[in-house]
Amino acid sequence: MEYILLILGICLIFGGIIGSILPALPGLPISWLGLLCLFFVPGIETNYWLLGITLLITIVLSVLDYLIPAKGTKMFGGTSYGIWGTNIGLIVGIFLPIPFAFLICPFIGAFIGELMYNSQDKKRAFNAAFGSFIGFLAGTFMKVFYGFILLGIFIWITIKNYTIWI
Repeated sequence: MEYILLILGICLIFGGIIGSILPALPGLPISWLGLLCLFFVPGIETNYWLLGITLLITIVLSVLDYLIPAKGTKMFGGTSYGIWGTNIGLIVGIFLPIPFAFLICPFIGAFIGELMYNSQDKKRAFNAAFGSFIGFLAGTFMKVFYGFILLGIFIWITIKNYTIWI
């Protein structure tokens, strides 16, 4: 049973890290569930503080993941049209069978949204779309970085309780 929970936890953590890159999967919550699986292993003492703090950080970063691209669009001069275009482009990019569509479509969506707002100002529309792209990359980096932190915690707890596996 211990090994099944360990393997499930590892799979969930790595699946969460992959999900942090692909926007179709809720990466951080999946990684956190992998950490939670480890505490169901008999013999590992449940650390409620660690679980609570990592859950809180997971929730905050998951919410920020949706706000950062929109803020990036706004920071680079975008309007609500660009923000909506970013969000729509992100959703469309998830389902398109084009490589890296989840990276390209938010940029295109923000650009089209800004052009709908003011079709004459293509430079501002491009800047807003670039801000959306930078925000998306920042959010992705943040999620992947925290996913690796959760992996580190998982490994640390596993090594700390190595006698269970022997």
